[in-house]
Amino acid sequence: MNNLNLPQYDFRIRETGQKKEIFDRIRKKWVALTPEEWVRQNFLMYLISEKNYPESLMAVEAGFKLYKRKKRSDIVVYNNLGEPVLIVECKAPEVKINQGVFDQVARYNMALKVSYLIVTNGLDHYCCHLDYKKNSYHFLKKVPEYSFILKN
Repeated sequence: MNNLNLPQYDFRIRETGQKKEIFDRIRKKWVALTPEEWVRQNFLMYLISEKNYPESLMAVEAGFKLYKRKKRSDIVVYNNLGEPVLIVECKAPEVKINQGVFDQVARYNMALKVSYLIVTNGLDHYCCHLDYKKNSYHFLKKVPEYSFILKN
């Protein structure tokens, strides 16, 4: 798989027939190793290992309804009360992060109403803080620690 703009981690990878699978420690199951899944698994490890996000408060491909349609968010992080606080949208490395990707995560946030949004293709990472009281948003220079997002 491609090298990403993230630290390198060890993963459990296996071959089944002609396909590769990676073990998702959040979902606790083997999943197809696609380029997008490679980004998702690496970004999960980054959040857990580097930014101290508790894996017990993370969901992968969490389902929700938006305008009566079923959607799935790549990564959702919750606080200790079970409220969603962060959404991560992952794309394959060859997918450019553009307005369409931001629009997608913004649509998802209409249902989840989190304070932080992250978009990544494994090479570029963008993090945005939403301030609902001021009806504004701003981009952060880096992905915040878990303890930081709980304070804001």
